[in-house]
Amino acid sequence: MLTSEDRLLLAERNISEAQLNRQLERFATGFPYLEVKSSASVRKGIRAVTDEEQARYIGIWDDYRTGAHRIVKFVPASGAASRMFRDLFAFIEAPRDTPATAFEKTFFGEIAKFAFFDVLNRRLLAREGQDIRALIAAGKYGTVASCLLEKEGLDYGALPKGLLLFHTAPGGNRTALEEHLSEGALYARDHAGRVCLHLTVSPEHRPLFEQRVCEVRTRYEEEYGVQYDVAFSVQSPATDTVAADMDNRPLRDARGALEFRPGGHGALIGNLDGIDADVIFIKNIDNVVPDHLKEPTVRYKKTLAGILVDTQRRIHDYIRLIRSGSYTQQQVEEMIRFLQNDLCIKNPETKWLEDAELMLYIRRKLLRPLRVCGMVRNDGEPGGGPFFAVNRDGTVSLQILESSQIDVTCPAGKALFEQGTHFNPVDIVCATKDPDGNRYRLPDFVDENTGFVSLKSKNGRVLKALELPGLWNGAMSDWNTVFVEVPAETFNPVKTVNDLLRPQHR
Repeated sequence: MLTSEDRLLLAERNISEAQLNRQLERFATGFPYLEVKSSASVRKGIRAVTDEEQARYIGIWDDYRTGAHRIVKFVPASGAASRMFRDLFAFIEAPRDTPATAFEKTFFGEIAKFAFFDVLNRRLLAREGQDIRALIAAGKYGTVASCLLEKEGLDYGALPKGLLLFHTAPGGNRTALEEHLSEGALYARDHAGRVCLHLTVSPEHRPLFEQRVCEVRTRYEEEYGVQYDVAFSVQSPATDTVAADMDNRPLRDARGALEFRPGGHGALIGNLDGIDADVIFIKNIDNVVPDHLKEPTVRYKKTLAGILVDTQRRIHDYIRLIRSGSYTQQQVEEMIRFLQNDLCIKNPETKWLEDAELMLYIRRKLLRPLRVCGMVRNDGEPGGGPFFAVNRDGTVSLQILESSQIDVTCPAGKALFEQGTHFNPVDIVCATKDPDGNRYRLPDFVDENTGFVSLKSKNGRVLKALELPGLWNGAMSDWNTVFVEVPAETFNPVKTVNDLLRPQHR
């Protein structure tokens, strides 16, 4: 039963009682697995572009940027960096002050190589009267780690990844945020020399992001000869989901209030929906490299964008042709081949459709948002994979799926997931407008049946959490999709602090 306080809380969050009840029902019923036909590969479903094709697509993109088009780089950046430092937190809490694990020995042994070394060193000198080397020589490893992570020091354990110093650079060491400013100037600059960056951030971190942008904007504008337009948005409380106990009852905190949790990155489809742009790049905050390693990233970002522009032009031409009513049978067959071969949409019922039904089907499939997604060859990195899956209308199309969406308890499903040749590095370029320049309403293209329930722990309690359809999974389920193979050099995530010691981040 809901109390009056519960109803006030729901109203504050703009969550209806019906939504709450649907969420609680999901804990009991779960989500259905998707029917998967096959994994996508370069043999079927993933395009492998030749050097000649790449040059053509880069030319298309560079030409497109000379026109009056709005280009935005969208970066989900709300995640805290606490997971990056999980091993260091464990070290601080352990009943010892000497590195014992391989991770700990590497961190302290190579600490001078981190971009944050100098600022940490200055903080320790001011606070302890000794520098890092002296403290380590004295065996005070815990003091060094605590100063890095805790509020009295650099507070890296609580800051978002985007504000951590990732890389050393001649003009000053760079945060992940600054590397995205640099990237944007290299492939997302528009005809007026403007670079638009949109970051989704946590409300408590927004002032820190805004401060950092103010501190560095002029330097990067002068270095790259651009003007930056940086915007921020936060995840709406209306997208939070209620937590439940193991009996699927709503969980309450110590005060008796309903306990809500963020609904995962899928909640950001609302933030993406609010962006008015002709082309939108999507990339995670931690997937960045120093300038001297950016060339493959820039080249393939331009390639993906060129494929997007070229594909969208064909889609819009076909839609205008359908609207005109003046098309030949040959042109209808060409559109069907485009759906089947370029957009990889299969419909076993196509041959049975009458002429009017067929044109309605083609129009419905064309009149959707478009995404071009980079896919990296699978070398064991975690991430969703490219598959051919059955849609709600019975058609088969390309989808990015997580393991939770596939019945891996079934031998066939497990084999499909394990035998995939590629994975999704979150390297996406989108077009979200129709031929008339009107924005599609992106929530209309979400498959609500593609969320999942996970187990979490809080204050010693095990709870159930409801994750909304992922931003590049179920939230884009009904988009037109093109997969393109990109090299591993374009995927350089930072999952732990020691990843910053890899050659890709030096």
